[in-house]
Amino acid sequence: MAAREEQTRKKEETEIASNDEEDDEHDSKERVLQRYFLQEWKLVKSLLDDIVSNGRVSDPSSVHKIRSIMDKYQEQGQLLEPYLESMVSPLMFIIRSKTIELGIDSDEILQIIKPISIIVYSLVTVSGYKAVIKFFPHQVSDLELAVSLLEKCHNTSSVTSLRQESTGEMEAKCVMLLWLSILVLVPFDISSVDTSIAGSGGGGVGEDELAPLVLRMLGFSKDYLSNAGPMRTMAGLVLSKLLTRPDMPKAFTSFIEWTHEVLSSTMDDVLSHFRLIGSVEALAAIFKAGSRKVLLDVVPTVWNDVSVLIKSGTAARSPLLRKYLVKLTQRIGLTCLPYRSPSWCYVGRTSSLGENISLNASNKNDQLNQGVVLHNSESEENSNCLQDEDMDVPEIIEEIIEVLLSGLRDTDTVVRWSAAKGIGRVTSRLTSVLSEEVLSSVLDLFSPVEGDGSWHGGCLALAELARRGLLLPTSLPKVVPVVVKALHYDVRRGPHSIGSHVRDAAAYVCWAFGRAYYHTDMRNVLEQLAPHLLTVACYDREVNCRRAAAAAFQENVGRQGNYPHGIDIVNTADYFSLSSRVNSYVHVAVSIAQYEGYLHPFVDELLHNKICHWDKGLRELASEALSALVRYDAAYFANFVLEKLIPFTLSSDLCTRHGATLAAGELVLAIHQCGYDLPCDKQKQVSGVVPAIEKARLYRGKGGEIMRAAVSRFIECISISRLSLTEKIKRSLLDTLNENLRHPNSQIQNTSVKALKHFLQAYLVATDSKGSIGVTSKYLQLLGDSNVAVRRGSAMALGVLPYELLANQWRDVLLKLCRSCAIEDNPEDRDAEARVNAVKGLISVCETLTQARKNSDIHSGEEDMSLFHLIKNEVMVSLFKALDDYSVDNRGDVGSWVREAAMEGLERCTYILFKGCSTSSTRESDVLGSVSKLPNSNFDEEDQMCSFFDINLATNLVGGIAKQAVEKMDKLREVAAKVLQRILYHEEIFIPFIPCREKIEEIVPNETELKWGVPTFSYPRFVQLLQFSCYSRPVLSGLVISIGGLQDSLRKASLSAFLEYLQVDEDINNESKGCKLSEDILWILQEYKRCDRVIVPTLKTIEILFSKKIFLDMEAQTLIFCAGVLDSLVVEMRGSKDFSKLYAGIAILGYISSLSDPINSRAFSHLLTFLSHRYPKIRKASAEQVYLVLLQNGSLVSEEKTDKALEIISETCWDGDMETAKLMKLELYAIAGLDVGPLKTTDKVPNKDVKKSAAPDENESYSSLVESTGF
Repeated sequence: MAAREEQTRKKEETEIASNDEEDDEHDSKERVLQRYFLQEWKLVKSLLDDIVSNGRVSDPSSVHKIRSIMDKYQEQGQLLEPYLESMVSPLMFIIRSKTIELGIDSDEILQIIKPISIIVYSLVTVSGYKAVIKFFPHQVSDLELAVSLLEKCHNTSSVTSLRQESTGEMEAKCVMLLWLSILVLVPFDISSVDTSIAGSGGGGVGEDELAPLVLRMLGFSKDYLSNAGPMRTMAGLVLSKLLTRPDMPKAFTSFIEWTHEVLSSTMDDVLSHFRLIGSVEALAAIFKAGSRKVLLDVVPTVWNDVSVLIKSGTAARSPLLRKYLVKLTQRIGLTCLPYRSPSWCYVGRTSSLGENISLNASNKNDQLNQGVVLHNSESEENSNCLQDEDMDVPEIIEEIIEVLLSGLRDTDTVVRWSAAKGIGRVTSRLTSVLSEEVLSSVLDLFSPVEGDGSWHGGCLALAELARRGLLLPTSLPKVVPVVVKALHYDVRRGPHSIGSHVRDAAAYVCWAFGRAYYHTDMRNVLEQLAPHLLTVACYDREVNCRRAAAAAFQENVGRQGNYPHGIDIVNTADYFSLSSRVNSYVHVAVSIAQYEGYLHPFVDELLHNKICHWDKGLRELASEALSALVRYDAAYFANFVLEKLIPFTLSSDLCTRHGATLAAGELVLAIHQCGYDLPCDKQKQVSGVVPAIEKARLYRGKGGEIMRAAVSRFIECISISRLSLTEKIKRSLLDTLNENLRHPNSQIQNTSVKALKHFLQAYLVATDSKGSIGVTSKYLQLLGDSNVAVRRGSAMALGVLPYELLANQWRDVLLKLCRSCAIEDNPEDRDAEARVNAVKGLISVCETLTQARKNSDIHSGEEDMSLFHLIKNEVMVSLFKALDDYSVDNRGDVGSWVREAAMEGLERCTYILFKGCSTSSTRESDVLGSVSKLPNSNFDEEDQMCSFFDINLATNLVGGIAKQAVEKMDKLREVAAKVLQRILYHEEIFIPFIPCREKIEEIVPNETELKWGVPTFSYPRFVQLLQFSCYSRPVLSGLVISIGGLQDSLRKASLSAFLEYLQVDEDINNESKGCKLSEDILWILQEYKRCDRVIVPTLKTIEILFSKKIFLDMEAQTLIFCAGVLDSLVVEMRGSKDFSKLYAGIAILGYISSLSDPINSRAFSHLLTFLSHRYPKIRKASAEQVYLVLLQNGSLVSEEKTDKALEIISETCWDGDMETAKLMKLELYAIAGLDVGPLKTTDKVPNKDVKKSAAPDENESYSSLVESTGF
């Protein structure tokens, strides 16, 4: 029975545990810590257990693992605190016990301590020394032990200072110093625990003498004060604890004398500088820890040294020294002023959530009574003020406050921050009258003549005063306007501005206000600050300022009670939504502007600060943000904002007029979209903006380009808005756009083309204007201009012409654009961008014509047929030719831009032709036009007449795109794959006639986010197209470029995919694959004859395949293939200077010569001709191949002559004298029994050709050198 009850109980516990697995409230402490604190605790604990069980670190890698884990918690050190005792105590116990066990003199002790110290020190860096040293052992007997250990470490020089290579010397010293800082607090006279005194038998030390143990600690602590590492700070900590002991007056006095010498020293070397910093840092630590009674005696001495040093050039050059001097100054001030709780300060009480809820339910009087109160009534305050006036304030305090105020102006943030904290601490011990003087001095820092450092320091000081209750609510009316100015502080400095740190600090002041004051005192202040905080949160350029302002607003909303729409705004403007500047401007700000009181401050900020900002991108964003606010009050923007913007368009400042022009255009468009009609006088003012800009000649000089782009956008906006314009202004605006189209800057051309599209539709077509006459003819004429910028712009302009302007000249436009897509005959006129624009313009014109005819009620069947035939027979042919644009200039493969545009154009034209097929399927065609000019026209005329889109077109389309999908550019491969994917899986149109469609759909699935640009993913798929005869040639012609290219990773990926394809189903159809591929390679060699871009990688591919024994065992096909390759090599290698081609050709000749078939004699004869080539490297390479051929193929030379031939080849210096090489070559001819006569002629012909072609080339030797490297 008991056993059954026990089983039932265990079952219930298991169910409860499973139900509460995700419930933190019911979880054990260990599980919660594991989940939310140190997640790697199990690993760390196992490593620590191993160290503890062995009594030392047996595996050095465990130290690195623990340290790398701890480093991840650098910014969240509090997460380690629950585990510190479990980690620190056992490690320090090992150090203590091993030291006692082995003795100080043992050399092994340091090898044990160092790796453990690395672990402990990593905890110190993450959690801070105060949290770690609580778990150090602190027995009295450990004092001498720690001193001896530190001395041993001190005498060991550090091998390296690199943390990743640290051997533990530095960490061991730091840990020992921290341990010592705890041990020196033993509650006994140190001389009583010094065993050296007891062992000497002298009965102790004299009154004026220090204990030897103290002298030892003082000695190495002073040494560490000269150190540049973390030991300096820790040595100062040890000294502060040691010298402030009651039994250390002599040591304290001697140390002050020593620091006086250091601070007064005039030495300027590096060691002295670090000693100076260490001494000041140690004094600051002593003045923090020491009693006021002891320190007052040394204040005059120390202050004299500090006041002189802080004005010296040494301090001016060292921000760290100034920081410690300011810190020491404030602590001297605190020592001079007795501690007291000022009765006049503002004191707030913290309430729990329950108290806040009950507070809301009580009446207003109760709220005021339970709120923040002053300690005294007004009468008590007046009496206390009289008592405050009786307080004696030392004269030195005035000097100290002056130093701290000057520290607020310092150029370094660390100094200003230390000075601000000093101002707060010192003010807390002053009278109310003096505190007002300090506040007045701080407010003086916010002067226009002061620099950004003063504003930043002043904000930090105000925040400190507010946090400590030293800034009374009666002073807030003076402070808040200053804080508002600081929130918008942004000073232009040349091409940039400064002030982000000031705005950040001002947000910190507002955050401090929210924490310091009760809501009744902050209600009016928050109403003033909230619009400015949200303005900064939405529109500041820097993300840290946006987030700081939002955090300050959130703090005020959370602590100051009910604020109108506060929670909604906090939810909208959160940490993550403000991370994106665009999102902040266009979405967050627009959401906040709907609430009352924020629209006008937002508009003022954009209008006065952001529209004229120095950052061009910010001005564009601000104009967009301003237009997004129009929806809330269109009349206000039309009557007030637009009125202010128009004069700014003619400002002498470039940033202002550029931003104003953009903003004015965006506002006009937004007002139109809101359905608000501009008054006639406003329309007239807006229409005169561009003529006024041109009249003022603001396109000239610096900034003319961005003004042109802004004006184009302005024209686009007023065109969309259909603003009423006079004929004169229309002509003027059209001339402006035409001028911008001629500009060489592509951004200006793009903006002007966008504007032209809407301008023509709004003012030339819709109004039947006379200005439309001759527009198309003008752009057609400019398409042949010698200026490339004019050709680019006119091609783009033709692409955006409306149907009404194309209706009469559409055939001329299409044919002219088709000719512009081809590479220019004159090399000086060639321009890739012009061809790209021509391709894009051509496609746009086709879409405009077909779409307009589709939507039109009037159909001309014959004209429609003519249009679609022209698209099929001319446009598609031009686009297929554009796929072969491999132009190269100093920018690289600029033809890739044309090929990319052509692929997208082929896709769009395919849809056009298919729609044309569907619309004309009910009509019979009398005339089909000319025969298709596409390649591979292997189909009957009846098939051609079936439709505008046939199987021949589909085959060339897929083949051309697939070729781009296997070439060497990642971007083009990805574009080609996605174009093919869209063609195969279009949602509305099913493209027919694609051969082997099912197999292609397996290769290119309808899935998103496929990594087509990754070679290892794309090549194994597209190489499968080689099995289809209709696609194999274009695909192989692209694949060989990748296999034989220079990029190693691409070559490996493409080659491995190709070889894997050849090896699949090896027993079944490998021979047929090889035969088919050999025929395709021979086709490539013939099709691209003398085109090194294709021939060189093709020869390299053949060489690689021969090395893999591919194409060498196809029986009769091998002879045919090798004969074809030899014929191509004769043509390609004659007179060639390309080392890559020559090397590949020689290697191929070597492979063919090694065959046993009759073809080897011809290849071997050709190979021997290169033994007397004019390039020594080629002679040497061919000699190596001849040597290998003779070893592998004994049929070329008889056995008795083979040794002689090998001896000639091996002993001749082929890259030496040319005449000797010729003689040796003739001797080899004789040995091989080959005819010399024909070979001499074939050898001389290329030499003659080379001489003729090389005569005018003065850089022949250099080009040969470059080409020899393979480029």
